[in-house]
Amino acid sequence: MPNHGRLTQKGSGGASEADRSQVLLDLRGVEKAYRTPAGDFLALKGIDLQVQRGAFVAITGKSGAGKSTLINMVTGIDRPTAGEVHVGNVAVHHLREDQVAVWRGGNVGVIFQFFQLLPMLTCAQNVMLPMDFASLYKSTRERRERALYLLEQVDIAEQANKLPSAVSGGQRQRVAIARALANDPMFLAADEPTGNLDSKTADAIFAVFAKLVSQGKTILMVTHDRDLASRTDRCLRIVDGQLVPARINKPLAQEIV
Repeated sequence: MPNHGRLTQKGSGGASEADRSQVLLDLRGVEKAYRTPAGDFLALKGIDLQVQRGAFVAITGKSGAGKSTLINMVTGIDRPTAGEVHVGNVAVHHLREDQVAVWRGGNVGVIFQFFQLLPMLTCAQNVMLPMDFASLYKSTRERRERALYLLEQVDIAEQANKLPSAVSGGQRQRVAIARALANDPMFLAADEPTGNLDSKTADAIFAVFAKLVSQGKTILMVTHDRDLASRTDRCLRIVDGQLVPARINKPLAQEIV
């Protein structure tokens, strides 16, 4: 596996030889029910999923099929009604609310369709914010240095001192990716990250993801874009809350230029 330090400036540590150690995301019999006036609605129906470290996995499906609910399970944003969610050696489904917030802040990078940048902060300050919340890096200077480093990695460093409103949608999404990487997360969860972008800009964002995967990051991406999904390592489809068997795509290395 490539050295994560090329991206994060932090050591990746040694890896066990056991195959099991290569599984980063492990969902076992995950169900999620929501109460409605008409009764319980089962959004996820017994999801079993394993994602290897360093994989780029796409989740596709129609609106309402359960894609975002699945993302919420692996990120700890929501809890399963039944089943188990393991990330690395952490049983996320067993964490208390205060524990899961701390765990997510240090281990998960979430990327949204509509960027979710704070408009009153500069691009660099938006990237620094997760470090501040997680009390990582000792000084404002260190946090800014890391923010600039990450913005450079996603080719947006020249916009560091601008407000989000002063840059394009594609540039804002690059800032959002840098922010998601701020605390060197174990994996990135991207929920429709190109859904608000034109096709050319979406391709550019996908190239950023491909670069991150080449440097050892694990990415789980929800998308309606079948072309982008077909270019990941592995493509899954959710139909009525159930996963359709995986398809192995062409090597992601072909995307990296």
